[in-house]
Amino acid sequence: MPQIISAEQAVALIRDGNTVAILGSGGGVCEPTYILKKLGEHFQETGSPRNLTLYHANGIGDKDTYGTDALAYEGLVKRDIAGHWGMAPKMAQLALDEKIEAYNFPQGVMSQMYQAVAAHTPGVITKTGLHTFIDPRLDGGKLNKSASEDLVKVLELGGEEWLWYPAFKFDIGLVRGTTADKSGNITYEEEAAVLDGRSIAQAVKNSGGIVIAQVKYLSDQYAHPKDVVIPGIYVDYIVVDPEQQQTCDRVYDPALAGNVHSPVASLAPMEMSPRKVVARRAAKELQAGAVINLGVGMPDGVAAVAREEGFLDSLNFTVEQGIIGGMPMPGIIFGVSYNPSSMVEQNEQFNFYDGGGLDCCFLGMAQVDASGNVNSSKTGKLLSGCGGAINISQNSKKVVFCGTFTAKGLKAKIENGALEIVQEGAINKFVSSVDQVTFSGKYASSIEQPVLYVTERAVFTLESGNLTLVEIAPGVDLERDILAHMDFRPEIAKDLKTMDPSIFE
Repeated sequence: MPQIISAEQAVALIRDGNTVAILGSGGGVCEPTYILKKLGEHFQETGSPRNLTLYHANGIGDKDTYGTDALAYEGLVKRDIAGHWGMAPKMAQLALDEKIEAYNFPQGVMSQMYQAVAAHTPGVITKTGLHTFIDPRLDGGKLNKSASEDLVKVLELGGEEWLWYPAFKFDIGLVRGTTADKSGNITYEEEAAVLDGRSIAQAVKNSGGIVIAQVKYLSDQYAHPKDVVIPGIYVDYIVVDPEQQQTCDRVYDPALAGNVHSPVASLAPMEMSPRKVVARRAAKELQAGAVINLGVGMPDGVAAVAREEGFLDSLNFTVEQGIIGGMPMPGIIFGVSYNPSSMVEQNEQFNFYDGGGLDCCFLGMAQVDASGNVNSSKTGKLLSGCGGAINISQNSKKVVFCGTFTAKGLKAKIENGALEIVQEGAINKFVSSVDQVTFSGKYASSIEQPVLYVTERAVFTLESGNLTLVEIAPGVDLERDILAHMDFRPEIAKDLKTMDPSIFE
């Protein structure tokens, strides 16, 4: 049986140079927050452990005190291999300052890696990441100069190119659940997702490492076998945190855990803005019964529009964290949903995505170039990472990118079925060359994948490898409001259309 110990005792088990696999998703979801904070405090007090390698498939944190930012001390971390960086700005700053080795790999690949390590296979072999910044012929997933080791390779199998992500060995696994029963079995009754807790525990145990589980409750009963997410035989130690919250912004919401069905009509509607216009136009691509993924940021407005306009229940929204059904939540707790119909392990969700299970996905965009390449992972000093976007965008039957036409300061007047630009954004998003290739237009064209780029004033498609303008908003001037704010001139459709005026009402 696992031993029950204090958080102080748990972090003392972590040695210099250990590789630590961490469960969790943005906003404190399934995150062993108490242990992470105690680890950071232990380092400040004792100077140990040092030179850890962190491995986490999801972005972990709340852009403040949660997640890996609790460990953002020079000397504590040597290398951080993350699926996403945007929730941990302090750790990202260490990367930008070359204080740590920083890597970013697709969230799905990192999630599937736990299964590979548990089964002692060579790693993950997939097409996910080809022709993006993950490809070793570009950046190899390296985010700074300190990251010098090659952690991904190109293979040829059956006459086709594949990427090979070699397997890791984990020394420590930090996971979380709600309750530990009298045998140490972990259940998830208050959790808002399942994620990879079981796979991490298997991978660490089969690496000869130590698994530490944080829970909120201890039970003197045996859990029902089908309710157990992490079996006690996979766990070495249990840390109890009676103050454990479901997310960073709430103690417990049963609708996020799927324990009640809460009416979504009571949620406040989106205010009329360029963001809502983008969401409304993107929502025109929805089809009843479709299996859909929504990305973080601008795309999450698509679910809000579907709810407001009364067709949410005809859609099958999914989130890469393993959520199926319900209404995906926006903002800091992206990755969970109100009223989910089911929750599966994150790696299982990505298996479905990678095999072509998505009918359509809606993703954000920071930059777009003339070839249809999209950067959503790194712009200037803003380091966010790719998250699940590469798995999702390369394998979905249709891709819809969502974003405002310019950034930083954009103001618009929207009334009477038309759009007027009051103040232009200071940053052009349509650039001659993207800073980082998160989505490859060339690869999409090679597999004949339909791609749309939706903004509040213009809609583009990818035609024969070229970005092509196909719609403009009513009230917008083509030269003044669109072409003048692009670093290149796109192809313009011969039958250029006006966006539906109802979107602006």
